Amino acid sequence: ICNLTTNLPIFKLKESTVRRRYSDFEWLRNELERESKVVVPPLPGKALLRQLPFRGDDGIFDDSFIEERKQALEQFINKVAGHPLAQNERCLHMFLQDEVIDKNYTPSKIRHT
Repeated sequence: ICNLTTNLPIFKLKESTVRRRYSDFEWLRNELERESKVVVPPLPGKALLRQLPFRGDDGIFDDSFIEERKQALEQFINKVAGHPLAQNERCLHMFLQDEVIDKNYTPSKIRHT
């Protein structure tokens, strides 16, 4: 779950809450790399080893792993959303404020209104 509170005039909503999967973060990162001149920070690793059977913990459902992943994704999105060039990208606005991401969208810049 991503919560956004902002006073930046470029965002249409000052507060929003959306539900996002790891694959949505991957999509956003790829879009920003393709469409902008932003050097996009890396995402936390994929946790493939945590998906192996016969582990001594709950794997990807382990509480400590979930908390670490949440914090790492939060750091990622804070860096991205804080970048002035990324703030102009439609994909970031969809990611942060639209309930559903339209992955067939037409990339564009957001204009101040």
